[in-house]
Amino acid sequence: SRRVQLFLILAVLSFLLIHFHFLPCSNNAPMEEKPSLVHILILSSWRSGSSFTGQIFSQHPSVFYLMEPAWHVWVTMYQNSAKVLHMAVRDLVRSVFLCDMSVFDAYMSSQKKKSDLFQWETSRALCSPPACDSFSRSDIITAGNCRTICGKYPFSKVEEACKTYSHVAIKEVRFFDLKVLYPLLTDPSLNLKIIHLVRDPRAVFRSRENTMADLKRDSNIVVGSQRTKGEMGPYNTMQVICKSHVEIYRAGSQAIPSFLKDRYLLVRYEDIVRDPLARAAQMYRFAELHFTPELQKWVHNITHGKGQGAQAFEIGSRDALRVSQAWRKTLPFQKIEKVQNVCKDAMDLLGYRLLQSEEEQKNMSLDLLFAQNSFE
Repeated sequence: SRRVQLFLILAVLSFLLIHFHFLPCSNNAPMEEKPSLVHILILSSWRSGSSFTGQIFSQHPSVFYLMEPAWHVWVTMYQNSAKVLHMAVRDLVRSVFLCDMSVFDAYMSSQKKKSDLFQWETSRALCSPPACDSFSRSDIITAGNCRTICGKYPFSKVEEACKTYSHVAIKEVRFFDLKVLYPLLTDPSLNLKIIHLVRDPRAVFRSRENTMADLKRDSNIVVGSQRTKGEMGPYNTMQVICKSHVEIYRAGSQAIPSFLKDRYLLVRYEDIVRDPLARAAQMYRFAELHFTPELQKWVHNITHGKGQGAQAFEIGSRDALRVSQAWRKTLPFQKIEKVQNVCKDAMDLLGYRLLQSEEEQKNMSLDLLFAQNSFE
């Protein structure tokens, strides 16, 4: 019996030795990590090609995309300035990145449907399962087709769909200071990357002229209702927008703070339309997305069509390069001079050459008009 007891003691000791020594070693062994989520903020201003750039991400089968969700904040709290609304906009964006759509309860009816979300039909993710069963997640889906078929689903489908994607992308035009986003960049629950999209201020100004009524409320929030009136009203708005681009670029391109390293990318719209495949590939690499052959074909086709971009807020096949330069034929030189005067710092910093005469306006080549892209 003594031998049996000794044997049992040795067995127990052996078990404890294995449990407390060898198991921790196995727990420390390398394990295959689950890929972390990626959050992408396309940061831009109105009439800068941001809707098209947003579609480059929206049409990717790995991306859940929303277009300007902070529209709901500004519509609800329109009496305030853009600076005052920064916090509310940031909090909403954070919640969307985390797929917590209860944040919209403060800005929308309790009886809301998916179709009550601003520009919901521009999100391929809201036009495919589980948000809509009429299309496949791999389909290229136009807003028109989605609007017709997929509007009847409940709002709860927005959050349900969001949680099934590896990437969440938001296009937003209601941030004017990168420092407002520092809490999101340092938030351990987020893996945020910022694409800062800019466009020639003269082209932005001309496009805003065509959509002035649609942008009136936003312009009032940006500069105050008094400063939007009169001949200088549109230029006052452009001055604020251009100043914000300067400040955002300077903050995003500096080495300090360190948390901005590899998480800020400046992209000019003119460079996208001049070489759509190369710039789309650049943005996809930055966002850790694969540029599929299907998407390459779509990007080429939508930028090499015959359309003239007549519908201001519709994304369709067009001659993107020609449309981007339409301002040179339609914007009087006197207005060009005024835009250049209020946006000179931004144009110098971002590589847009100032025009000195109507002759240059008509005849200067694109290579001279836009400095070589040095922002990669």
